[in-house]
Amino acid sequence: MAQSVPPGDIATQPNTKIVFNAPYDDKHTYHIKVINSSARRIGYGIKTTNMKRLGVDPPCGVLDPKEAVLLAVSCDAFAYGQEDTNNDRITIEWTNTPDGAAKQFRREWFQGDGMVRRKNLPIEYNP
Repeated sequence: MAQSVPPGDIATQPNTKIVFNAPYDDKHTYHIKVINSSARRIGYGIKTTNMKRLGVDPPCGVLDPKEAVLLAVSCDAFAYGQEDTNNDRITIEWTNTPDGAAKQFRREWFQGDGMVRRKNLPIEYNP
């Protein structure tokens, strides 16, 4: 049963943070790669701390072992220095998919008692 085994590791490129550079009067899009380095299929979902400024596409999906996906992280135009950006980050959550499940993302995988892992990528804004 997949739910009794904790989810394995994922890798991200970049590994520790996302940096957006000024000017901020236009939308910026930055690509990050998420790689399933485990031996099991995983379902993943991405959350952001600031829904109106930050977006991620695709926001969720399923990755087979060793499979990777490119995510577009976008930052909408905003008034730099006039808005609080200190805690901006995206969080990747992932869990093992149930044995025999179709390769289609399901929110309920994250709502049962299976283990969900998280990785935070802080967002840095260069003035």
